[in-house]
Amino acid sequence: MAPSIGMNSDPLSLSSDPLPYDDLPLSITHFAEPPLIDMPAAGPLIDLRRYADREHLLLASYAMHSRDTEGRVHPEPPHAYRGPFGRDRDRILHSSAFRRLSGKMQVFTGEMGTYHRTRLTHTFEVASVARTIARVLRLNEDLTEALALLHDIGHPPFGHCGEDVLSECMAEVGGFSHNQFALTIVEQLEQRYHAFSGLNLSAETLAGQDTRAHKSEAAIGRAPLLEVQIVDLADSIAYDAHDVDDALQMGLLSVESLMQLGIIQRAMDRVRQKSSESTGRLTRISADPSKMEILGNPMRQLLVHELIDLQVSDLLKNSLEQLQVAEGMSADQVRDAGIRVGHSDEVMRERIELEQFLFDAVYRHPRLMPVRESAADRVATLFSALKAAPMRLPMRFRRRAETMPFVRVIGEYIAGMTDGFCDQQFENLSQSSHGPLADW
Repeated sequence: MAPSIGMNSDPLSLSSDPLPYDDLPLSITHFAEPPLIDMPAAGPLIDLRRYADREHLLLASYAMHSRDTEGRVHPEPPHAYRGPFGRDRDRILHSSAFRRLSGKMQVFTGEMGTYHRTRLTHTFEVASVARTIARVLRLNEDLTEALALLHDIGHPPFGHCGEDVLSECMAEVGGFSHNQFALTIVEQLEQRYHAFSGLNLSAETLAGQDTRAHKSEAAIGRAPLLEVQIVDLADSIAYDAHDVDDALQMGLLSVESLMQLGIIQRAMDRVRQKSSESTGRLTRISADPSKMEILGNPMRQLLVHELIDLQVSDLLKNSLEQLQVAEGMSADQVRDAGIRVGHSDEVMRERIELEQFLFDAVYRHPRLMPVRESAADRVATLFSALKAAPMRLPMRFRRRAETMPFVRVIGEYIAGMTDGFCDQQFENLSQSSHGPLADW
């Protein structure tokens, strides 16, 4: 176990049990060389050994420690004050593909309102939940956040309906996976450096996203890093809760219709309990439970808060128990042992019930289906038109088509679009029969 930190301890100071820096392999681009970096403009020397020692003090043995990274495809010197996974996080955050998530729908399109989540706000919510879990479990928060920010960066326009259409159009090359396309973006399509394509992310960040692209294989045998596991869990916690929130706000669901679900009943019990503990009263202002207020706070927000807290609390309790056997083990040893964290059996059953309900009642709602069908038709039409007229692709993608299947390149071009950009190119294609479409 990591040594405790006293009240007067400096978390950045060297511990009484110094790490064996001299034994670290020099091939790894981390903190082994040079240990001291002169930064005259920033003041005194920075001892990068303190960063690794801070992790030694604060992280569990089974966390992914920065000193153990396998490095990058293109070696880079260590940064003066950021670890390798912090650099990954920043590179993802500042990428153009990440910014485009603000224009991609999560479940509901912009024409259905402005309250609901976009792919970007969903990503931030996942990162928030994941970092909370990582901190309690003493995992690497920088790696966790990098994985969370990366996890949906490959989503095409119009959410899962856009992905379904691209998969059909690209059947001859194995279909389309937004998880796999995320790797294509950060390894090939993003242009940030003169010497190479992509963001040159750490091996562990890339491997974590690759796990998402091959979930069935990752479910057996050697386990993914714990940081990878909790991001996947945080993803489902976040979207289950915010899809309930958005659907209630848009009137697609009522609290009454949700009360048939075990996890909603338990969340509502927590709302009532906290209200009674605070004031001893629950005020109903309408016959519609969705309009109920507690101390002036709408029931919807209180319910969603408890829905998230209930799931996170259960996950932490169960995971801490599961990880007791992992104390003293390294990240690799935990993976070799096949240790996987997760919810209790009861909450897992209730979450499956909730997700099935959302699929039937929300994702296939009569108000949503025409919007999905219209968006799917535009994507399919755009794909077919580009397949018939290759010269209408932007130059960058025509060059990629010289060494790649043309169908895959068309899919990449469309997948990188925002919803609005896709609509614009659809209109441009229908209004003019000449010239390439715009690049994103």
